[in-house]
Amino acid sequence: MISPTTEAPSKRPFPLRSIGLGMLGVLIAIALYSLLRSKPTPVQAVKAQFMQEITDLDTAVSQLQKAIVSQPGQDVQAAFRRARLAYKRVEFLSAYYSPETTKALNGPNIPEVDDDLRVNEPQGFQVLEELLFPTFTKEAKNEAIQHAAVLRSTVNRLRTISESNEATDSHVFDAMRLEVFRIITLGITGFDSPVAFHSLPEAASALESLQQQLAHYQLASGNPDLARRINRVFSEAKTSLISASDFNKFDRLAFIDQRANVLSGLLLDAQKNLGIPVFTESRLLSPAARTLTDSGVFDPNYFVNVSEQRPTPDRVALGKQLFFDPILSGNSGRTCATCHQPERAFTDGESKSLAIGFGGRRIAEHRTAERRTVRNAPTLLNASLQATQFADSRVVFLEDQASDVIQNADEMHGSLPEAVKALQQNTQYRALFAKSYKEGVTEQSIKNAVASYIRSLVSLDSRVDRYLRGQSVALSAEEKQGFNVFMGKGKCATCHFFPLFNGTVPPAYQETESEVLGTPATKEGKQVDSDVGKFVLTKREPHRYAFKTPTIRHVAKTAPYMHNGIYQTLEEVVDFYNKGGGNGLGFNLDNQTLPFDQLNLTAPEKKALVAFMKAL
Repeated sequence: MISPTTEAPSKRPFPLRSIGLGMLGVLIAIALYSLLRSKPTPVQAVKAQFMQEITDLDTAVSQLQKAIVSQPGQDVQAAFRRARLAYKRVEFLSAYYSPETTKALNGPNIPEVDDDLRVNEPQGFQVLEELLFPTFTKEAKNEAIQHAAVLRSTVNRLRTISESNEATDSHVFDAMRLEVFRIITLGITGFDSPVAFHSLPEAASALESLQQQLAHYQLASGNPDLARRINRVFSEAKTSLISASDFNKFDRLAFIDQRANVLSGLLLDAQKNLGIPVFTESRLLSPAARTLTDSGVFDPNYFVNVSEQRPTPDRVALGKQLFFDPILSGNSGRTCATCHQPERAFTDGESKSLAIGFGGRRIAEHRTAERRTVRNAPTLLNASLQATQFADSRVVFLEDQASDVIQNADEMHGSLPEAVKALQQNTQYRALFAKSYKEGVTEQSIKNAVASYIRSLVSLDSRVDRYLRGQSVALSAEEKQGFNVFMGKGKCATCHFFPLFNGTVPPAYQETESEVLGTPATKEGKQVDSDVGKFVLTKREPHRYAFKTPTIRHVAKTAPYMHNGIYQTLEEVVDFYNKGGGNGLGFNLDNQTLPFDQLNLTAPEKKALVAFMKAL
């Protein structure tokens, strides 16, 4: 107790002797409670910053609108760049909580055919970019004004939607690491800045926002060493991006290896250090992945119809036996392995596979040429890491792919009902099916067994992967250069997304894209191939000549190339892309999604690009 003579009672707001120690404790507790209530939690602070940055984005888009109306070209382009930098600050939460609105803000500048087969015209930043760059003309002004107005409206829609989103700490950290993965796979490749080439500063803006949002968690108070390490990597990554003088010359391999992979791992460490749970839900890319190139981070069993169809060791073994057994083709001599040979990375080396004849005989056409299937046989390696199957994406599940091939008259000319009868009469198979499936031999269990084997054919351990896992001698200098050409100047990674190098879109990995390349009918390149691809299924013009983007892993073993197998070498394929695809050859396809401007790759760059692909 303070003595009455120490301080005059009149100077105290409350006479301590009269309220007692108990009441004093209550007052202190009330004061502390009020203080804690007035201080936002980290996730509340993240939400508040996010909402403020949406407002900043709205302001930047408003300034862009004004610049377009007044129309001095350089000012318009500068305003566009500022607006994109503002967008990148909200991207990690916008894409996480509002993916459709984010696509409207920043989707590719190509029409999209939705699930109801409606053709939706593109909108957003990428549409504006192609109107404003490389030069902004008077002829483009009115259209630019209209698109800027739509963009502003979309930003306001994002604000409205975001106000009601309930964020959690786990979601915030999940979104932050996914943004790092987005920067690796889409940002530094130029995927969403294909004309302005402003991707590197924009990636730095996204990282700056992540760093500021992470600061709300006050990691330094509990683990100052980890906080210093994260801030150092953030700073190094931003500096490398901002200081890059040339988009084409940026060392993407070093950035991923020394900056981005380190950062995503440290963010996971921070999350665990703060006691914030990491999600355990099923995804193609594990929610607990430290990096995109760690072993086992992609789940080949993700794209299954129901959980009861997930593979087991017994089902995989059974499926493998069926894969090499002609019993599925009515003992005609044809097996799955006829067109998908393990030694050729599960392809067959033919431009188009040899067709089977009735009764298993090859049928001569005019007695001069053997009949062929419609398209080139793709590799089955990593087939499970894509959301659709076949070049025209006509089925979703590997079970349906197996069914289609078994019953196709040109491919196996089999019958699932007949296969059920034959397998039920086989003592060994009957026992194997009983061990793997409670229902025994059925059409569905046959399809699932084959699909289970295909799902086991995962191969993500190339020298490129090993390099990014720490084996610094795994790649040659030329292969490293080729990686950077692939991820940058060559624009290859804007369709064959790192690290799967197929068309499954990161970082969500929920859909697999198709592209219109304008593949010629012959290597001479005189006319486009007559196969219209996905258009046969949808009858929508954006899909005319559209084919699924395949993986290029193991590409050294999968020649010949393209859906019609017209190119025998990777050098020929690179030359086709370097010229700008079909439109570069003069086909004038309105819906070509491949950029038709020439890449202007030098001879050493082409050679390095091929060397890199062979390293996969």
